[in-house]
Amino acid sequence: MSRDTIANESDTFEIGETTVHRLGFGAMRLCGDEIIGPPEDEERAREVLRQAIDLGVDFVDTADSYGPGVSERLIGETIGDADDVLVATKAGLLRNRSGEWIAHGDPDYIRNQVLASLDRLRTDAIDLYQFHRPDPDTPFEDSIRTFGELQDDGLVRTVGVSNVSVEQLETAREHVDVATVQNRYNVADRSNADVLEVCAEHDIGFIPWAPIDGDDLAEHGTLLDDVAEDHDASRRQVALAWLLERSDVVLPIPGTSDPAHLESNLAASQVSLTDDEVQRITESAD
Repeated sequence: MSRDTIANESDTFEIGETTVHRLGFGAMRLCGDEIIGPPEDEERAREVLRQAIDLGVDFVDTADSYGPGVSERLIGETIGDADDVLVATKAGLLRNRSGEWIAHGDPDYIRNQVLASLDRLRTDAIDLYQFHRPDPDTPFEDSIRTFGELQDDGLVRTVGVSNVSVEQLETAREHVDVATVQNRYNVADRSNADVLEVCAEHDIGFIPWAPIDGDDLAEHGTLLDDVAEDHDASRRQVALAWLLERSDVVLPIPGTSDPAHLESNLAASQVSLTDDEVQRITESAD
């Protein structure tokens, strides 16, 4: 498949009032090692972002903790407040030099972080603002209400949650119109299948993080390779194609800092799995 024929051909989904292609781009890898500090080559990172947009990506996901701040800054510098791209970011995790991810859902912290994110992303309102992870030291409802207040204040257009259980999702929906949920989910890890089913029932976007984790793919590598051979594709492309077939609300966001990997990921939107192949992969985790 030549570069001239590569394009994002995934179906679309509405997040709030914005329609995006379901195959997006995760911008976590546009940082340094351990997702700390800037990448070795910032211009290459910007080029990957520009290339993603040129190939039809209109949904970019990041977080204030990526860098921290680095990924958001690069997105702001590269695409700014583009009308044709929905940029989603998150708040609720602290970082340190050891690479730890520390939950922090204090309302005052979230209110501070949204201002920092607005500045780095060079926008007046964040398209999709997600609570990154529930904080055991802060009542979940207090954190969620804060996101709703930011939406009421016009700083946030839509609200999402991440790393939540079904119960937490239902609690969040009592306080805010939840547009998306971002939980771990892929061919091998179906531990959040119950959350996905709730999202499908209520037409809530489900953003699977680690959609093509290499270790997870290896668990079903033989099956994926067999299917891939019939489509002249890779196991990673088959795994992404399966996610797109799994449910109409699934929005995979594979991330990379490599232009060739970006093209390969987007080419997955052109892989048409048969019903039998989708069923075989789906049943492989049973």
